[in-house]
Amino acid sequence: MLFLSQCINGLQLGSIYALVALGYSMVYGIIRLLNFAHGDVIMIGAYIALLTIGAGVNPALAVVLTIFGCVFISVLIERVAYRPLRSAPRISLLITAIGVSLLLQNVTQLLFTANTRPYPGSAIIPSKALKLGGLSLSLTTIVTILVSVGSMIALHLLIQKTRMGKAMRAVSEDTGAAQLMGIDINKVISVTFAIGSALAGIGSVLFCCRYPVVNPNIGSMLGLKAFVAAVLGGIGSIPGAVVGGFAIGFAEVLVTALGFSAWTDAVVFAILILVLLFKPAGLLGRGVAEKV
Repeated sequence: MLFLSQCINGLQLGSIYALVALGYSMVYGIIRLLNFAHGDVIMIGAYIALLTIGAGVNPALAVVLTIFGCVFISVLIERVAYRPLRSAPRISLLITAIGVSLLLQNVTQLLFTANTRPYPGSAIIPSKALKLGGLSLSLTTIVTILVSVGSMIALHLLIQKTRMGKAMRAVSEDTGAAQLMGIDINKVISVTFAIGSALAGIGSVLFCCRYPVVNPNIGSMLGLKAFVAAVLGGIGSIPGAVVGGFAIGFAEVLVTALGFSAWTDAVVFAILILVLLFKPAGLLGRGVAEKV
């Protein structure tokens, strides 16, 4: 029973990492950008939920505003910071992404201080438990898994069955050829950022319901672990991001269950090093041959 309980915990945590990792993989797959500001967009979403619920807004509406807030911030960042540098060397985009991340953290700290605040997770998902035999499942765990899996299925259908999804796949495969075929590259990139940040907004709510505190740095470690998940699965691969997210979630839960909770972060980054050493393309990624 303890083993089953830990598996469910790994499924819950892994589903959150997978949602966030999808944002990294989608953006990288389209414009080859490691968007290190992605985790800080999650942090902004947490503060939006905190402020709106604190102001008396209905929790369901607060969740919707959180998702739209994350989408707005992410699309604005792409338009202002990334688009002007699209033809610049890749290192310029990487440095800009790090700069945007630090900017978001410091502006948030200036506005709300560095103090940790309680997150109203119980207002969004009631603190109830469901008994299944000898197993007790919190409502937060059930909702997290169901919402995450539903979001992943919706993303799969969008990419495989819609016109915009086909355009995204075309741009990811060959940007130049897609542009010659009349695809609006700027629109596709903006939509990609919007979808990735919408998933980040959902992940923000679910993560903060599991760990109900907010501060300007909560997105940093979550974002880095989701990045490790994306690399593990194969950066740029949608199925890879899901597999990597669940793998990192289960690894963390396993390490904690063995009594080494202080080592969870070290284990995650050790996994990153091992992947880069022995399988740089990731579990489901494709190796790319370069002409020299």
